[in-house]
Amino acid sequence: MKFINNQILYKVFFIALISINALSAQEIIEDKKEEKPIEKKEKVLGDFKPVKVDGVASVIGDFIVLESDVPKRREEIKAAGGNVDGVSDCELMGSILEEKLYAHHAIQDSIIVSDIEVRGQVDYQIQQFLQYFQGDMEKLVAYYKKDDEESLRDEMFEITKNNELAKRMQGKIVEEVEITPEEVREYFNKIPVDNRPVFGTELKVAQIVAEPKVSEEEEKRIIDRLYGFREDVMVKGASFRSKVVLYGEDPGLKQSGYVYTLDRKKPKMVKEFRQAAFALQEGEVSEPFKTDFGYHIVYCQKIRGQQYVVSHILLKPKVSTQAINEAKERLEKVRQRIVDGDISFSDAAKEASDEKETKNDGGQLINPETQDYNFELTRMEPSLYAQIQNLKDNEVSLVLTDQDNRGNTKFKILTVSDRIDEHKADYARDFLKIKELALKEKQLRAIDKWQSEKIMDTYIKISGSYRDCDYSGNWLKK
Repeated sequence: MKFINNQILYKVFFIALISINALSAQEIIEDKKEEKPIEKKEKVLGDFKPVKVDGVASVIGDFIVLESDVPKRREEIKAAGGNVDGVSDCELMGSILEEKLYAHHAIQDSIIVSDIEVRGQVDYQIQQFLQYFQGDMEKLVAYYKKDDEESLRDEMFEITKNNELAKRMQGKIVEEVEITPEEVREYFNKIPVDNRPVFGTELKVAQIVAEPKVSEEEEKRIIDRLYGFREDVMVKGASFRSKVVLYGEDPGLKQSGYVYTLDRKKPKMVKEFRQAAFALQEGEVSEPFKTDFGYHIVYCQKIRGQQYVVSHILLKPKVSTQAINEAKERLEKVRQRIVDGDISFSDAAKEASDEKETKNDGGQLINPETQDYNFELTRMEPSLYAQIQNLKDNEVSLVLTDQDNRGNTKFKILTVSDRIDEHKADYARDFLKIKELALKEKQLRAIDKWQSEKIMDTYIKISGSYRDCDYSGNWLKK
């Protein structure tokens, strides 16, 4: 889409800044402090040289923003790949003020972000950062000018938690915002014809998937092993955590401290996992059960009202080389039948595909952004684009080797159809995309209204040169 309302673009840019998980020097205020920069004396060759100490640039609710936070924010955005050319310090300060306003009122509204969840996010961030320093923690600590790993983690914890509070507060503001078809029509009609959105080339994509089968013998071996772990813990008193560390195959569990917190009111994890976990009492271990990820046993560590702190051991059955070859050969035969005209791609998908999400739709993929079958080439997921970019309409690809989100090998063939060239927005054909734009505009209006009201209800003090800024929000309460 080549067009977007300038006002929305401006606002979305600063909303996006809120979600950046980066290091800065924000902290909770305990007492009101003097905003004037303090000077201390540093002895240099027998004389005393004044050194400026970081001053308070603004106070918002229970938070302060230091003068150094603005240049830090600029560097953080650049380090994350963002472009801040033409973005002034005043605009950056405005985005920080918004972030702190959301976080302050999230606390006031009793929005909860669990420490376990935040620590898991920090662990993940640390691992991502370490990739740029070849795993050298000392270099990472030095880069962020911290004394040690603990102080780095402590600061990341506070900032990550505040960022998460801000995001959840913003989500709460817009969660009940809905839009009617008439509002969508009004939104579309008010855009001048010459300025209407232009959508890029779109097409539909379908695929047929063949997955190697796990043998019954391998499934039985995995189940028996999990029963053995369960008996060791429940009968012999072995440590479940030790079993998880030694044998578990869930790569995300270590990042969360080897536990997950489940909430009955906020479902996450697959249905089978939740059912097994919520059926347990503290200290119990479930019997083995199957999900799309493999086979599990779950241990209930603690129950706090509607929240269950659990751990689990995941074992993934191994697929034999013979099963892999059989899956590929099976799909090769399906492809040949389609190419020979013996069966349509759609019917072949319904008959032979192992992908339950798409087979009944003739293999048609659903665009996760628009929830329809159309994919815009310029916004397509890169790996999918690489697989279909050279296909002509209704041509069938060669058999491709792929991996699902669980790391399992699978094979697939793809085809593209119903290609629509780049075009100016049409209300009937592009209704879902136009609806999304209209909804975003309405959400932004709700956020603006909330922000205007909360600015007036919140203690805000801006100091120094930042009082001369021309903010988009009424931060100076003029």
